[in-house]
Amino acid sequence: MKESSMSVSRLRRLARSPWSDVVLAVGVSGAQVAPLLFQQSVSGLPWHWWGYVVAVGASLPLAARRRAPVVVLLLCVSFSGLYDLAEPLASQPLWYGALIALYGVAAGCPLRTRLAMLTVMCLIGLVTVGSPDTATRGIVLYVAAYALGRASAGSRAQAAALAERALRLERERRMDEERAAERERARIARDMHDVLAHSISLMVVQAEAGPVVLESAPDRASAAFDAIADTGRDALDQLRRMLSVLKDDASRSPQPTVRELPALVRQVAGAGLEVRYDVEGTPRPLPVDCDVAAYRIVQEALTNIVKHAGAARAEVRLGWHADALEVRVVDDGRGAGTFLPSGRNGTGTVLPSGGNGLIGIRERAASCGGTATAGPRADDRPGFEVSARLPVTVPGEEAAV
Repeated sequence: MKESSMSVSRLRRLARSPWSDVVLAVGVSGAQVAPLLFQQSVSGLPWHWWGYVVAVGASLPLAARRRAPVVVLLLCVSFSGLYDLAEPLASQPLWYGALIALYGVAAGCPLRTRLAMLTVMCLIGLVTVGSPDTATRGIVLYVAAYALGRASAGSRAQAAALAERALRLERERRMDEERAAERERARIARDMHDVLAHSISLMVVQAEAGPVVLESAPDRASAAFDAIADTGRDALDQLRRMLSVLKDDASRSPQPTVRELPALVRQVAGAGLEVRYDVEGTPRPLPVDCDVAAYRIVQEALTNIVKHAGAARAEVRLGWHADALEVRVVDDGRGAGTFLPSGRNGTGTVLPSGGNGLIGIRERAASCGGTATAGPRADDRPGFEVSARLPVTVPGEEAAV
């Protein structure tokens, strides 16, 4: 199939070459001269030299039919009408050159030009040909050549339109791929920020706590160093998964979801922060993007508590409702300062203006159709609160949390 398509493509290139018209002109000239070469006159006399001149003159101009189609047609018709001016000559119609030239005019000239030339050809055929049958055949042949030329022009126009459409679709496909790649890079950047910020913050806190209790409580120091190693290994595993996506690796581990939140809470508790984890309501299936977003929002909120809040206690609470999952992360730390609106419509949500982490929380919630807020605790107690509301699918099989 591939070889045949290549052959067709090669033939098309040859047909569009200027040399193809030269070959066509030589071939038609040979066909018009052939009766003069291979037929004998009744008298036995050689054919008049004028016949050779007219036969070649009515065909050879075809070599320039693409550059000057009207001039070529007029030359071919003019020479054809001069064939019978000498004797003896082989009896033959010199239509080949005129028909091919008319085909070229119909295929490439404007409407007025081609209709005018078709009319001229038909009138010349009626005036110069004595036999009605011959005149009728000539007119039919001219109309057929014109129709074939128009069909060829329509076919080329359709092919050009299809090629243009294919190019446009290819450009749109590439633009879609580029936009998808940009979105994927942004998502991976957010995930890497979450993983690195969370893991490194825990490792720093544990590394600072280890030497303090090294002499007074060796067991606690040993546990802190073990937690550093575990956190580092977990961060490396997650980074490998993300890098495997960048390398288009076939073996990809799934993104963390709400199922892994208890393990995340235990990991943060190992850094010395007291974290409580509560679930209210019946867990329901979440869309994949909302499932990942819920985990990352909690992870970022806990990371901010460890890095900035100076809190002793934190609480992670999941509230399952019929249409949404509410995520709340609160602490008893220092709180926050200025705020910015968040969410798709800019209403009902506020976020601190500083830091990429809280901006990432807003973007993650908005990307899956949810909303997020961050600010002072709703119960007016000291500390900070991050909350998000993410949509839930139609209730189905219960999801373990």
